[in-house]
Amino acid sequence: MLTLGIHPGYHDAVAVIFDDYRMLAAVQLERLTRVKIDGGRVPDEAIDECLAIAGVSRADVGAVSLGRAAFPSRYYTHLTLPRRAESVARRAIHREKHKSMERELVRAGRTDGDGIFDKTRFLAESGFRDDVRLHFFNHHYAHALPCLFHTDWDNALLYTSDGGGDNVQYSHRNFRNGRIEQGFGGDEGLLEPLRIDSLGLAYGYATMALGYKMNRHEGKLTGLAAYGEPTGLDGLARHFDVADDGRVVSDFPTYAAMSDRIFEIARELSREDMAATAQALLEEFTLRAVRRLLEIHPADHLGLSGGVFGNVALNRRLARETGVREIFVYPAMSDSGLAAGGVLQFLLARDGIETWLANRYRLDDVYLGRDHGAEIDAVLQADDRFERVADNSFQATVKLLAEGRIVALYTKGMEFGPRALGARSILASPADVTINETLNDRLGRSEFMPFAPVIAAADVDEVFDLNAGERYAARFMTITCAVHERWRTRIPAVVHVDGTARPQIIERPANPLYFDILAGFKQATGLPVLINTSFNVHEEPIINAPAECAQALAENRIDYVATELGVYARRQAPIVTGGA
Repeated sequence: MLTLGIHPGYHDAVAVIFDDYRMLAAVQLERLTRVKIDGGRVPDEAIDECLAIAGVSRADVGAVSLGRAAFPSRYYTHLTLPRRAESVARRAIHREKHKSMERELVRAGRTDGDGIFDKTRFLAESGFRDDVRLHFFNHHYAHALPCLFHTDWDNALLYTSDGGGDNVQYSHRNFRNGRIEQGFGGDEGLLEPLRIDSLGLAYGYATMALGYKMNRHEGKLTGLAAYGEPTGLDGLARHFDVADDGRVVSDFPTYAAMSDRIFEIARELSREDMAATAQALLEEFTLRAVRRLLEIHPADHLGLSGGVFGNVALNRRLARETGVREIFVYPAMSDSGLAAGGVLQFLLARDGIETWLANRYRLDDVYLGRDHGAEIDAVLQADDRFERVADNSFQATVKLLAEGRIVALYTKGMEFGPRALGARSILASPADVTINETLNDRLGRSEFMPFAPVIAAADVDEVFDLNAGERYAARFMTITCAVHERWRTRIPAVVHVDGTARPQIIERPANPLYFDILAGFKQATGLPVLINTSFNVHEEPIINAPAECAQALAENRIDYVATELGVYARRQAPIVTGGA
């Protein structure tokens, strides 16, 4: 049966489609609309894209799993007469409001989305069959389940943390003896008083205090933190604690009070020290919370998801300082991953835990967007601004990278989640000490943001300090590690100021062209590492369609584009000699 997962979130709206337990496609709305963190509505464009990738239509869908987020007001059945009249009036002038189901459930004093939602109308207006099974998923359970489903663990602590969803900010669940046991963070939280305890929001407020945007620029703080000292930590940490049951708590009466205090501290510090303060707060209390939960519920494995775990420095500390044997961070750890988790939640309820566990598998890749195939070559060849400078992508790209050129790789389906992992990546030599400034300037990015390295699995031990329990996470660039001292001066463009890096580990079957370029670069230069940074301009989503790739090349964001069939350049760019 085909199951469609939809999260109409206020940021990271997304759709996915499964054929029973196999995910066929996953697309974030922003990648189609080109509006960063687009959301606040049902992502119809993403739904249609997923269906097109799978080669099916809405009439073929047997079940739909929905997040409790933004829906047009006409679908709510519990509205009072005045609110219903307002909805009708606003719809008549094409200004209908979208209302949060989470807030509407709280208002109605219930936890069941089915009880306040007009399923029949939604299915009919959305083009689905009237016998489709409709399911509303729990926010934090949907974060947690992919962490277990994409492993082979026999026991685990599943921990989630974000700015909030379904009226809670954290959850934990324990998996052992073939059962998932809920701790805190389930549907009961919908009707409890809002807890003022979110480290994710604290980090977001610090992001805003430094002049950046919450839910968009938190990564800038992580980069800045390496240049500062947490001099404001004492003044902020005194407001937080970890309770005996592992819950993070604070003494702030409201989130406005938390925000005010963080802004007050930020005014007294340099931006680097404020970033380091926010980072230290996040690390200290998340680590304390997870350690406490592991004391209560011992486990060998740790599954993490939620926006907080986009923080790769935090993930490293959790891997190294909790005593677990393996850590896995779901690659789409932010709200973009919720639709997939929602489908897994539906399948678990439909089939039971034994069948669900029997269908688990480890991820090889997340190339879940549309594979445009030769369409990219047709677009570039038809454009008079470009010329094909080589037919052998592998040989030509290796030569260009060894010469210090910047090459964008466009192949396979666009990645699911925030990281470019070799399908929409920009590649360059890590030995170039000026490449960070040059490339950041061409992409309009902040000068302090570091680049990430890609390395073959067979070469990891030579360059990086990554233990066996961290390598699965590193396949998706979700954890940092130390760079061996002897390599730091040889690959300076990917080494952070603290001697760490955020590597991606690859093996050939997942992406042969990507792997072969890396192997060829190693043979040509002796360096087993390449820069891999996302193929996008600052404040824009990662490149998706061929036209967007062509525009980036025309605007001189990169020197060349490599596809499966050839290498392309602007007509004024130098021609590659050899490699044809």
